[in-house]
Amino acid sequence: MRIGVYPGTFDPITLGHMDIIRRGAKFVDRLIIGVTTNIAKSPLFDDDERIAMVKAEVEGIDGDIKVVGFNSLLMDFADAQGASIVVRGIRGVTDFEYEYQLTGMNRQLNARVETVFLMADVSLQPIASRLVKEIAIFGGDIHKFVTPSVRDAVVARIAERGLLQGER
Repeated sequence: MRIGVYPGTFDPITLGHMDIIRRGAKFVDRLIIGVTTNIAKSPLFDDDERIAMVKAEVEGIDGDIKVVGFNSLLMDFADAQGASIVVRGIRGVTDFEYEYQLTGMNRQLNARVETVFLMADVSLQPIASRLVKEIAIFGGDIHKFVTPSVRDAVVARIAERGLLQGER
């Protein structure tokens, strides 16, 4: 069985992530979406909330898709899941440069696991979770970037935390 891992913070999960999940699931028998916390980012949602959000969003996508939280090195997580492939989405040159370096380091840790890059659909390339949150914090409409349920969760969390900025 060919198992792939698609890791990310998914804070929040965007239409760009969903595109990579749908397409990545076609390359493997099982795609495991690894939801992790990036220590360089301050998440809007905690681990359990992000895992639940991703599970709800991937329900109904064709393929054997599993959502798992992890807090370890990606190569250790891939090994624990029996994965031989890591799926990564690329939006542009900046993503590629970062992912290229990360892939090189990961190969040093575990040469058995290959990384596969999927270019984001051209209509989804500008979408980044960080920007989605920023737009929402300033009261902008994020419906073009996330599903309605994710939009509602983001807007509610921003209101709950009193993060809404700009004119009121």
